[in-house]
Amino acid sequence: MAAPGTPLRYLALGDSYTIGEGVAPEQRWPMQLVDGLRAHGWNVAPPQIIATTGWTTDELQAGIDTAAPQGPFALVSLLIGVNNQYRGRSLDEYGAQFDTVLQRAIAFAGGHAACVLALSIPDWGLTPFARAQDGDAAQIAAQIDAFNSVAGDRCTARAVRFVDITAISRDGGDAVDMLIDDGLHPSGAMYARWTAAALPAARDALGAAGSVDTIA
Repeated sequence: MAAPGTPLRYLALGDSYTIGEGVAPEQRWPMQLVDGLRAHGWNVAPPQIIATTGWTTDELQAGIDTAAPQGPFALVSLLIGVNNQYRGRSLDEYGAQFDTVLQRAIAFAGGHAACVLALSIPDWGLTPFARAQDGDAAQIAAQIDAFNSVAGDRCTARAVRFVDITAISRDGGDAVDMLIDDGLHPSGAMYARWTAAALPAARDALGAAGSVDTIA
């Protein structure tokens, strides 16, 4: 068990959405999540982020290998898969690789699935970037729904909380103030909406961490 006053450790795994492509560090959703948790009385350290723009599930695994984070962490978050969809990777491959990363996330949380939360893949099909590529918004939405169904099923099977941010991304996600200048990646304002959705699950996860003696 952590010593009194020791900040709880948080590991955030993902891609451009987790590293916050194009926004200031404090606007990244994991940073905003820490701010929200602190506002509710949790002593949480700044997140250790392992994420790079463009990463797929297998590239995230390689990034984890390189970074070699030392657990256990009181909280681990996972958001990965949009680049699998964008590159036309198969659902079967995604499911297998997502499950592997999910198991690693659980291991980083000291083996406690209750201390892990996963976020769904947001829908980029309505963005100006997608329109400029003549992307079929309906097709992109259907593919993202399929990938999220796979991820959600894997999370359910391993008792990991799964937070839906896809609906949020489809609700005004193409508005100018919800995107950075590239017309694709979310702004800090959109990340704030994701954070609000993830905060209850994160609070529950930290509550679980306290009950299972996860080291902070």
